[in-house]
Amino acid sequence: MASETDCLLRHASSSAAEDVAQDMDAKPLLSRFLSYPIANTNMNPQRRRRLSAQLASAPRPLRQQSFGRDIGHAAKETYLITSLSFTLLQYLGVGYRWMTRLLALGCYAMLLMPGFLQVALCYFFSSQVRRSIVYGDQPRNRLDLYLPANSDGKKPVVVFVTGGAWIIGYKAWGSLLGLQLAERDIIVACVDYRNFPQGTISDMVKDASEGISYICNNIADYGGDPNRIYLMGQSAGAHISSCALLEQAIKESKKEESISWSVSQIKAYFGLSGGYNLINLVDHFDNRGLYRSIFLSIMEGEESLHQFSPELKVKDPSNRNAVSLLPPITLFHGTADYSIPSDASKIFVDALQKAGAQAELILYDGKTHTDLFLQDPLRGGKDELFDLLVAEIHAGDKEALEKDAMASPRKRLVPEILLKLARNISPF
Repeated sequence: MASETDCLLRHASSSAAEDVAQDMDAKPLLSRFLSYPIANTNMNPQRRRRLSAQLASAPRPLRQQSFGRDIGHAAKETYLITSLSFTLLQYLGVGYRWMTRLLALGCYAMLLMPGFLQVALCYFFSSQVRRSIVYGDQPRNRLDLYLPANSDGKKPVVVFVTGGAWIIGYKAWGSLLGLQLAERDIIVACVDYRNFPQGTISDMVKDASEGISYICNNIADYGGDPNRIYLMGQSAGAHISSCALLEQAIKESKKEESISWSVSQIKAYFGLSGGYNLINLVDHFDNRGLYRSIFLSIMEGEESLHQFSPELKVKDPSNRNAVSLLPPITLFHGTADYSIPSDASKIFVDALQKAGAQAELILYDGKTHTDLFLQDPLRGGKDELFDLLVAEIHAGDKEALEKDAMASPRKRLVPEILLKLARNISPF
């Protein structure tokens, strides 16, 4: 009788272990933490140890493995960014101007922290965000995908290159834009790239081009429409992405081989608060704290400024055929932008139009360098720039436009008083 009882107990323990393992595989991480079985305090210690051993040997859930990989990747990225920061300080020195700007940046980030935390929560834990997809063989060749909850039909795609003064750019800076556009059934790919001093401008343009190539050739696997791909960049990302686009057009106009993506695959280009003539910006950046010596190091010397100035390359008569291949271009800029004056976009649009390209400039009166990209989206509600982007991307899609008209206003993520204080203290 005793042996039969032991057999039954062993069978029950084994079944319990299997049930727990299956339950762990089936439930999300947080639900698993809340639903583990409570220990039976009346169980024989020997049998309790046996059950614990069986539970310990149960297969680990895939979600835990994925979470572990995420933690490992975050640690590697943190180490990378920290080491690059220390290397950068060796170049910059710790002068009064940089110390005050770093202090202002810290205060600016703290004031916007209520919104940043909400965005970070979605970035790390939303199933709609696919982080760090590898697109190349360099350490920073990663991109994040923001996928709509609705998976019906092929979705339009925005390839976004973030800003960061060519020094502190990172793919996660585009998470707010990515999450908000995904709510409107638009896939967003935020492309990471090597920053200075890990790389110089040619590395950054090469990385961006490879990221664009990956999306053009693989986005259909993620539910994207390869015939509706839009390219967008902000600040330094606008400069890098426009360089990549124009460089690709020049390659195609010269019938060069080994082209992995085509300008014809880009339906339109959006440039937000960018600079497109480096020669005109050297002294301005020097006065703003991005010293001439550092800027020229990033841009590979004064002799390379022309090569990486899209405005100057558009004006070059030898590139006229390349300009004719460019997609429609829309530039956005705030008139109160002191980081990169709005004249940078005005002059570039004029050059594009004179060269025969389809280009348009939209100015926002009184908007600063960060208003259009950060403060306004964090404010929620109606946002003219966001609505214009969505309308342009959904143009010709009657069903999507009807859904946009019925969409709920975006929620506020930061109180207005904090947004105003952040605007006044912003180092950008």
